[in-house]
Amino acid sequence: MSASSTPSSGLVRMNAPVFYFAATFILLFGITVIAIPQQAGAWLLAAQNWAANTVGWYYMLAMTLYLVFVVVTALSGYGKIKLGADHDEPEFSYLSWAGMLFAAGISITLFFFCVSEPLTHLVQPPQGAPMNADAARQAMQILFLHWGLHGWGVFAFVGMALAYFAYRHNLPLALRSALYPLIGKRINGPIGYAVDGFGIIATVFGLGADMGFGVLHLNSGLDYLFGIAHTQWIQVGLITLMMGAAIIVAVAGVDKGVRVMSDINMLLACALLLFVLFAGPTQHLLNTLIQNIGDYLGALPTKSFDVYAYDKPSDWLGGWTVFYWAWWIAWSPFVGLFIARISRGRTIREFVFGVLLIPLGFTLAWMSIFGNSAIDQVLNHGMAALGQSAIDNPSMSLYLLLETYPWSKTVIAVTVFISFVFFVTSADSGTVVLSTLSSKGGNADEDGPKWLRVFWGAMTALVTSALLFAGSIDSLKSAVVLTSLPFSMILLLMMWGLHKAFYLESQKQIAQLHSLAPISTARKGRGGWRQRLSQAVHFPSRDEVYRFLDSTVRPAIEEVTAVFVEKGLNVVTQPDPANDSVSLEIGHGEERPFIYQVQMRGYFTPSFARGGMGSKELNNRRYYRAEVHLAEGSQDYDLVGYTKEQIINDILDQYERHLQFLHLVR
Repeated sequence: MSASSTPSSGLVRMNAPVFYFAATFILLFGITVIAIPQQAGAWLLAAQNWAANTVGWYYMLAMTLYLVFVVVTALSGYGKIKLGADHDEPEFSYLSWAGMLFAAGISITLFFFCVSEPLTHLVQPPQGAPMNADAARQAMQILFLHWGLHGWGVFAFVGMALAYFAYRHNLPLALRSALYPLIGKRINGPIGYAVDGFGIIATVFGLGADMGFGVLHLNSGLDYLFGIAHTQWIQVGLITLMMGAAIIVAVAGVDKGVRVMSDINMLLACALLLFVLFAGPTQHLLNTLIQNIGDYLGALPTKSFDVYAYDKPSDWLGGWTVFYWAWWIAWSPFVGLFIARISRGRTIREFVFGVLLIPLGFTLAWMSIFGNSAIDQVLNHGMAALGQSAIDNPSMSLYLLLETYPWSKTVIAVTVFISFVFFVTSADSGTVVLSTLSSKGGNADEDGPKWLRVFWGAMTALVTSALLFAGSIDSLKSAVVLTSLPFSMILLLMMWGLHKAFYLESQKQIAQLHSLAPISTARKGRGGWRQRLSQAVHFPSRDEVYRFLDSTVRPAIEEVTAVFVEKGLNVVTQPDPANDSVSLEIGHGEERPFIYQVQMRGYFTPSFARGGMGSKELNNRRYYRAEVHLAEGSQDYDLVGYTKEQIINDILDQYERHLQFLHLVR
């Protein structure tokens, strides 16, 4: 795997094959569904039933494999690997990082499903009699399964793959990069572009489902507050309004203001959660939260594989668990890219358990408190109408629950406002991610062109409107299940590629430990121990290291390069406009290339070495090192003081270690 294969170069621009493949499919789908909505809705429902009956077992198995893979990887020796070079440090503090992961766990769909889903399972359970304590317990167990570790496991897997290949191996921040260990440079051909295209298609439909549920939820809130009727054209108007706001935000780049509003929104969401907890049966809600967690963890192994094979055939599995697994898969490029971007420099172990546990805690608390509040109202306070609303009009269920609390009008108005902001921020982030996935060029942290954000915002709005016209909730679910199917298979290939990359990395470490090359004696130097001691306590300036790079390191690398070229090897030199590094790359066909780079890095001078300096000099004095970097990052040793011959020997030492690594992995 080539660490020198830059993500791309130049300005960020559209990746034409990926864009046209995904855009053509989505546009044709949207136009077809709008042209013949009833017939398209019937097709979608039939296709979903086929998928649930035919590949439901596959979705259950695949989601469990994703979760097991990330957990086993984190607990293994691979968990120590950094998502970045070995010398990279996290960009964000742990608290800031945890806060952003927490934010990733909040979505408008939490409002739609937190009451409607547990009540649906209470009234129409997949097993057993309805409307009793056992049905309530089963309902919460299923709710936790659908919103628990499996979903965050697939997010962690995609985020880990994107971050690992982009930040540790300098490949494009794209889904296709995870296939590099399997197909090499062909990731920049039809196969790789198809992978990214299927990822975009799945993401658009996943976002479309999220937007669809969000619009239904908002329409119900406006209906409750202002009597705005539930009609398809009202919903299309809401989609246009809110997606338009999201596109303006995405294009104008008013990111700071939106983030401030989002932070306020999260505080309001937490306040709403605490209000429901303390204004309701607090002791009961705390008891059920603890029991729900225990029930979920205890049943997790069996529920992960429960396809109700011995029950009477029904469409329950396809309409719920299979839909959820497909939906999590469809959302994985979107959320995975977000958590990858904020996690550079963290170890895989820290990343996986942070992603699995930090958002999960809030999500399960939210679902338990709202879900058990609703179940308590139905079972213990005679509100059978609330339970029936989950079947007849699920988008209204949350508002009917909040109606039973004090200050209900104000609380519901705040809930509608929170939902609106979550809708806009999710749509804004979604259009940016889609533009990035359909672009190339720039570096891993650059977003796609603004016009692509507008385009994908419009496409997501088109898909959402089309699916609502074709049959509302059922069509949303059907489209997600179908479009996620090919991408779920791609994720399995990505898993294979990531495992192979981890294996190669472990062999690289073994090669370093068991190299045939002798340990360099360059530090012994010339001039005896006195010169060696003088060099040890000397802290060179920038100019000294510049001169050293130019007069000693560069000639050494040029001399070695000439000999490698004579031997018929493919040698690549990297230009350095800043003149603060010198590098050498030797290609070995499809095998991982050898990279040796000497890079100048600055540090603050230790206090014991600053004697005689004024306070200003003391604060600003820096010293510099000429550090050796290999493909996996800094090797943390300094070449300043080496002779040209000693540097050549060091290059050869490292090259022989690399050849030993290639021998081990063949």
